[in-house]
Amino acid sequence: MANFLRRLALPREIDHWSLTTLREKLVKTGAKVVRHAKYVTFQLAEVAMPRRLFAAILDRIARLAIPPSEVAAPRG
Repeated sequence: MANFLRRLALPREIDHWSLTTLREKLVKTGAKVVRHAKYVTFQLAEVAMPRRLFAAILDRIARLAIPPSEVAAPRG
């Protein structure tokens, strides 16, 4: 299951990374949570994961979600 999700969510340049490497680079990376007026942001060190690559992963994960209009539509 994890390999299936890894193939769907990761850009081609890192889809060969092992699950251990992914855990170390994504999950175990320290981040600072910064709050401004209405926004909460995570400040990550770019040493572990470049911003462009992290943004690409988040974008691919977001595209996996079912659009809210399809979730709320009644079946019939």
